[in-house]
Amino acid sequence: MTLAEIRQRKAAKTAEARALLAKAETEKRQLNADEASKFDAIKAEITDLEAAESRQQFVDDQERRAAGTTVVNGNGGDTIAALEGRVSLLRVLQAGVEGRSLSGPELEYAQETERRTGRKAQGVFVPMSALERRVNTTTSAGELVPTDHRADLYIQPLRNRLLARRLGVRVLSGLHGNVVIPKHGAGVSVGWVAENASVPDSNIDPASVTLSPKHAGGVTELSRQLIMQSSPDVEQLVRDDFAAVLAQAIDSALIKGGGANEPNGVLSTAGIQTANLATLNWANVLAMKAKADIANADATSWLFNPTVASKFAGTEKSNGTGIYLMGDDGKIAGVQSYSTNQVADVDADPDTGVAILGDWSQVLLGVWSEIDILVNPYAQPAYGRGGVLVRAMSTVDVAVRHPQAFVVASDLTL
Repeated sequence: MTLAEIRQRKAAKTAEARALLAKAETEKRQLNADEASKFDAIKAEITDLEAAESRQQFVDDQERRAAGTTVVNGNGGDTIAALEGRVSLLRVLQAGVEGRSLSGPELEYAQETERRTGRKAQGVFVPMSALERRVNTTTSAGELVPTDHRADLYIQPLRNRLLARRLGVRVLSGLHGNVVIPKHGAGVSVGWVAENASVPDSNIDPASVTLSPKHAGGVTELSRQLIMQSSPDVEQLVRDDFAAVLAQAIDSALIKGGGANEPNGVLSTAGIQTANLATLNWANVLAMKAKADIANADATSWLFNPTVASKFAGTEKSNGTGIYLMGDDGKIAGVQSYSTNQVADVDADPDTGVAILGDWSQVLLGVWSEIDILVNPYAQPAYGRGGVLVRAMSTVDVAVRHPQAFVVASDLTL
């Protein structure tokens, strides 16, 4: 039976039991022996149906989670994805400043995340997707409330594009302990042999990819007035401020990382393929793409910083043809390219650049805690000037499933 059918049967049995009691009450008497026996039988059926309802609810919830459509309550409520879209960072901060409990979608999301992860937040859980919504207003709020408030025209700082997750990184959320993912290592060897000769000996040697928690965080100061103003523009401003202090760090770790306490991103992963583009020409570009093809990797994107992008866009395939390595559509050898200042030079040499060709679906982002937000309206010196300190932390790790799915040239002459 489906959950709805179980509940319908339970409702019908409850109505039968109520009718027996109502009849006796109307006649101002106790249940007779026959009615009491019938009532007890109905009660037993209702108890069995309640147990069946609980089991079916559990199975349905597990199936929804496996499909990525977890329902927060059993009465047709929001899925996790829909709930994430309704969480407001501004309402979370307002509750922290006013010292009151969360309510609405913010409370539902926090409770569901605690239930799924089995841990309490050091503050309040909010979804990482809230930091990935690109916005139009940003930074501190000193001049944001003039007589004619035009937040839509506020001049925002120029920030790096956050591209790594958008390029197809696989996100593993709701993690608990360390994660070990088995992968194919050395396989069975096959060879042609003569009649009655022995086939080659070989051993299967499986490998693994591991993820363990690593913590990123930042503290930012927001004015009390900014937090208390409930407007869509201020909501966007707050989101972008947190994107600056946290999401950018995670994006950088996905691309490079490898520093103290950082995950190892693509550029810091042992086993990635290397290529030579010191002489930037069509032959070397095709040779770099061929390395990915030979490794059976589906190279879906080029990634580099804007300076390298200009180099590709300004280099002809053949002198005098007016046809350039990067077309007007941003494609290089048929593969789409993207640029962001998040791609740092490997050796910090300002005269050389880095180009990454690869398949970002081979990158895993393990998430133990999406974002923990803790509001402190009393810390100095923010308190003395009416400001509020807000700490955001996230616990993640990065691993590359198949390093050979990336080909990196770190010798482009700029």
